[in-house]
Amino acid sequence: MKGLKFFFLLITTFILPNFCYSQNDLAECKRQLGEFLTKLGAREAQIGRIGINEVKDSASTLFFYASENCAYISFNESNVPETYSALRSFLPEIYYGRKLAIYTQDHEISDYIPFAKRSKAKKDKTTKFVHPEVSQLVRNQSSSAKPDKGLAGKHIAVWPSHGRYYESKLTRWEWQRARMFQTVEDLYTRSYVMPFLVPMLENAGANVLIPRERDTQTEEIIVDNDKGIDNGSSYMENAGKKPWNTGKGKGFAHLRELYKDFENPFTEGTYREALTVSKKDTSSIIWKPQIKKAGEYAVYISYQTVENSTEDASYTVFHRGIATQFKVNQTMGGGTWIYLGTFDFSAGCNDDNKVVLSNASGKKGKVVTADAVRFGGGIGNIARHNSPDDEACKDYPYVTSNYPRFTEGARYYMQWAGVPDSVYSPTNGKDDYRDDYVNRGMWVNYMAGGSSVYPDGKGLNIPIDLSMAFHSDAGTYKDNRIVGTLGIYSTKEYDGKFYNGSSRFLSHDLCELIQGNIVNDVRRLYNPDWTRRGKWNKPYYEAWTPRVPAMLLELLSHQNFADMRYGLDPRFRFTVSRAVYKGMLQFVSSQYGTEYVVQPLPVTHFAINFTSPGSNEIELSWRAAEDTLEPTALPDSYIVYMQKGNGGFDNGTKVKGTTWRTAIPADTVCNFKITAVNRGGESFPSETLSAARTSSSLTKDETAKKGSKRNKKQTVETTNDFKNDNVLLIVNGFTRVSAPADFVAPAPADTVLAGFLDDEDHGVPYIRDFSYIGSMKEFRRGEPWHDDDSGGFGDSYGDYETKVIAGNTFNYPSIHGEAALKAGISFVSCGSDAVEDSIVDMKSYKSVDLILGKQCQTKMGNGGYYPISFKTFPAKLQGAIKDYTANGGNIFVSGSYLASDLWCNPIVESKAGDREFAQSVLHYKWRNKRAARTGRVNGVASPAGVFNGEYNFNSTLNDSCYVVESPDGIEPADKDANTIMRYTENNLSAAVAWQGNYRTVTLGFPFETILSTDARNKLMRQILGFFKMTEQ
Repeated sequence: MKGLKFFFLLITTFILPNFCYSQNDLAECKRQLGEFLTKLGAREAQIGRIGINEVKDSASTLFFYASENCAYISFNESNVPETYSALRSFLPEIYYGRKLAIYTQDHEISDYIPFAKRSKAKKDKTTKFVHPEVSQLVRNQSSSAKPDKGLAGKHIAVWPSHGRYYESKLTRWEWQRARMFQTVEDLYTRSYVMPFLVPMLENAGANVLIPRERDTQTEEIIVDNDKGIDNGSSYMENAGKKPWNTGKGKGFAHLRELYKDFENPFTEGTYREALTVSKKDTSSIIWKPQIKKAGEYAVYISYQTVENSTEDASYTVFHRGIATQFKVNQTMGGGTWIYLGTFDFSAGCNDDNKVVLSNASGKKGKVVTADAVRFGGGIGNIARHNSPDDEACKDYPYVTSNYPRFTEGARYYMQWAGVPDSVYSPTNGKDDYRDDYVNRGMWVNYMAGGSSVYPDGKGLNIPIDLSMAFHSDAGTYKDNRIVGTLGIYSTKEYDGKFYNGSSRFLSHDLCELIQGNIVNDVRRLYNPDWTRRGKWNKPYYEAWTPRVPAMLLELLSHQNFADMRYGLDPRFRFTVSRAVYKGMLQFVSSQYGTEYVVQPLPVTHFAINFTSPGSNEIELSWRAAEDTLEPTALPDSYIVYMQKGNGGFDNGTKVKGTTWRTAIPADTVCNFKITAVNRGGESFPSETLSAARTSSSLTKDETAKKGSKRNKKQTVETTNDFKNDNVLLIVNGFTRVSAPADFVAPAPADTVLAGFLDDEDHGVPYIRDFSYIGSMKEFRRGEPWHDDDSGGFGDSYGDYETKVIAGNTFNYPSIHGEAALKAGISFVSCGSDAVEDSIVDMKSYKSVDLILGKQCQTKMGNGGYYPISFKTFPAKLQGAIKDYTANGGNIFVSGSYLASDLWCNPIVESKAGDREFAQSVLHYKWRNKRAARTGRVNGVASPAGVFNGEYNFNSTLNDSCYVVESPDGIEPADKDANTIMRYTENNLSAAVAWQGNYRTVTLGFPFETILSTDARNKLMRQILGFFKMTEQ
């Protein structure tokens, strides 16, 4: 009994007080740690209050278990030690010296630091997601860019979220989301993925696989060995030492206009095969499409993967006479459409436009197979019906969407691409909506099945390195708050591991890198308050199904006006896409231990000059662009692409310096664009500049000069002697890309009315826009979403949802130059930045043609942070024009905002100096904005001479020329200026000419938007005649 009393005394004296002490003081410690983590998270993300759910005390370590949202914090090598240091300061003295561990969602917080952000990552022995090196699926042999520090050899699966689908309950095709703010998510996310993200990944050397149609071309031509329903195209075989034979298995055949239920065109035909040989005595197949309409067409090939397939099938695409060569690894990708590239084809069926396959190979005795070749995206041809279990709808006919295939969901493209119905329709045809979001992850596994990353799977043997689904989300505020960016990944499926044993937690790395890059870059450039939402570790199908590192991105809310003020701007889309690309590159580099190098930005200050009077030799010059967000994006070389006349752009010439010379053929417009290159890849192209020399202006010693190409380190120095050379300088000042005009009603109505006003200013897409569906029609901020047919605030028309809308194509010097050449005048061109920074001296030219297009001062998003951009006449350009005209130079200016931008732009205050420049130097003044709607003008008699004729400029949205919705009404500013054109519908003055010690012509609409080539030629001749460069 005495012993028992002693035991209780021991407990009450020593152990029990410590137990009570620890419970009380650890409760306070938990509270303090939760507050610290909440504040830490709030620095970067909108994640709410973080709590500490539990503390476990082991013999040597205290384990703190934080709430799920603690995992949303962007942990790094700075804030993890900071967190543990703070925790130690919160501990009771009794726990000093104990080891500490903070966990959230079953991982210690340092696990959340991506390998790419760890200073000792290279020494880390953790298994990475890597696969043995194999020959890439498609390799462009003609490209001068050879990135070895980028994504070369990698295969990436990426797709834009939803698409049009058949809803059997309503017996109709419909979008999967509501029409909001002039777009719909089904098309909106595509406006990032296709024009920006995919080219960035491809320029870095990756093959990109997409489960939706990538081409917006609505024409589709299929050329096949099996005679199908297409007519006019040509399929031809040439037999060499090893002739073509019919393969033993099934192949593609295009036997019907529509495909129902589970019909598979890749099982209804045959394919051809031959043994490979060396370069001598080869066999070939030639596919010549009958192109109805000249333009850009994606080219897809198909073949079968068989035993002993070749890894270097040799394809050549001829496009407008230019040959681009590819090697295709046929050990993977058989039985579906494989994308080679998008090319410019002329109309007709001829040798300038064809695809040729040879059985020449680096390894003899392999098998090369051949099947159909497809040109263009086409119209959807999958016909749907009601669910087989739906008796109420059994009498409804099969119907297609009657929309371009690129608008449709992945479920339909997969069927057209030969994917098994077990993949594209896991509901067995009962629910297309569910099929479409479930099947995209399954498609990744089908692509990767049989490869080293998923050898147990059945599929196409393509080793996919990662996948990403690009979505936008819902949610709305009545003020300028941003809903922002959410990332989703999933780690617990398949026992938490990939096939090679690496952890599925690597998907968190991918998610953190991509989401982090987006938020950081957007904050630095456009809005420091851009919201970072959570990082959800949840089993969304597109995140958990793939057997490769995967994530689902919810970029912003397509339902929130403040988000979409940024989200409709092409500059924002470029920045976001580049951030995603950088995140993918960081992830892949961290897995393979390769150097991280980002492809450069496009070059600036591009200019073309003749090297001497009467010469047909030109020099191109440019400058590298600095990327303030990415120090590795420095170019080490450049590629010059050249196009002669109506031919295609060549495959480029690699150049080390920032100048390049070549001779150009006489009487031919030659076009040029530049890309910057480093070991990480190739930049987007520069603007396209042009030059031409008339044969009549060539000096005798230059007439027979051949097309030499030389690199020169020095720049060309020009003098006023060039004025005697009668060369026109065309300056491209139309650099704008932007979102449409928007408004927020003045307070207190700012929470009541807001929206986009694209009929006032549609904005300017980058190259083309396929996400615009129609004007916004519901401006009441309080109007709620009811369903996808009644979307509430932001609800928009759908009259353009099948259309592609032309934007700024950055090639307008060619259009102006063609007209000048027709008038017998030689010309060169440059960007306006080259003039503003004194690289090109306009005083060296007798006359200048300044292109302003739809240039006007434009904000980014909500405004107030990113500088106002795209002013028609910035200060340095005004100064250069003043100096030029003071020296007697003539100037022709055209643009739709060249007066209203200076007088009445609603986002800036008008400046007296700007107005004075227009009136005293260019001699016009503002009269009316949105001066006409029909796009018709007439020349009128005036003392300035003959400016006659009727002219129609583009005033409607279409796929060939950007819209001029708001031309300016301008009037003469003094007695020596005269109206030379008037808008037909109201007789407002549309153009002004002035003559004094120099001469000016100013159009209130862009010259390049005049619809008729003959009309442009006529007007340019009259303008140059007025400038006394040619007869008027």
